[in-house]
Amino acid sequence: MAQPEQYHAVGRRKEASARVFLRPGNGTITVNGEPADEYFGRDVLMMILRQPLVLTETGGQYDVYCTTRGGGKTGQADAIKLGIARALQIAQPDLRPTLKAAGHLTRDSRMKERKKYGQRGARARFQFSKR
Repeated sequence: MAQPEQYHAVGRRKEASARVFLRPGNGTITVNGEPADEYFGRDVLMMILRQPLVLTETGGQYDVYCTTRGGGKTGQADAIKLGIARALQIAQPDLRPTLKAAGHLTRDSRMKERKKYGQRGARARFQFSKR
């Protein structure tokens, strides 16, 4: 039997990366084998990852299955959001202007700054004493 069509995209944010699969369905979101509400546990994170679906009004058309690793829950939610937006763009190319105007196709490139030698952190110095 032929496999139903599926759209795949990758999203990243900080140290988190997410592989997102969109399949025609009724709107369920699964993250690492769990329902997304149970995995994230916070309504704010659920709101973040649903943004592209709400904006394009495709929430009930696709089931979202994603595997994510690295980073924290917030970074993972942002990575999934980018992955969903990219997969929607592949599934329906006419949605690209809407997603782009809302900023959902732009990867947030901000990363943690590295610690420098001779310092306590990335920018913090050791305490200075004249004597």
